[in-house]
Amino acid sequence: MNALHQHLLDSYRAARNGEPAPPVPGAQDVAALRAARDHRRFEAVLAGRPATGRLRLALRRWLRPGAC
Repeated sequence: MNALHQHLLDSYRAARNGEPAPPVPGAQDVAALRAARDHRRFEAVLAGRPATGRLRLALRRWLRPGAC
């Protein structure tokens, strides 16, 4: 059974019991990714590292060793 089948089954059960329907699969993926990014940035600030631009800075150091 895939996620769509499970969602349809849960929606059917919710309708039969008079409960609200569950969210559509994948509806909160963006929110989960955003929360993970925010947590990673928060941990970086607590550790004393820059919170943003770390990937760009690492690429610049790797591509031009004398730049930073």
